Amino acid sequence: MAAVRRRVLVVDDNADAIAVLTVALRRAGHEVHQARDGREALEVARKVRPELVFLDLGLPGFDGYDVARQIRLDPLLKDMRIIAVTGYAQEADREEARRAGFDQYLVKPIDLSFIKSLLG
Repeated sequence: MAAVRRRVLVVDDNADAIAVLTVALRRAGHEVHQARDGREALEVARKVRPELVFLDLGLPGFDGYDVARQIRLDPLLKDMRIIAVTGYAQEADREEARRAGFDQYLVKPIDLSFIKSLLG
């Protein structure tokens, strides 16, 4: 069980990726919500106000960078932690993520023990 139960949003268009992270987080005792695209991510974030968002960059249409920018502009959401979880490993991608407002950048496949340490 988690020492501190967190409200978490996992956003990914890949069903396997979202399932693995969701199961791991729930087993650790966290409240987990899901979204499969950028627009849904913003809707869910506004509804449940997660403390932390694991956000894929390569979403169809409204990508992860756009989602992060919108979160940072929303007074009710701007303080949540946003972590990129992506297959993009280039320095330019990391820089764009920093400019968009991400707090951390993880390249897939991710280390679940590291995820647990982030949630402390």
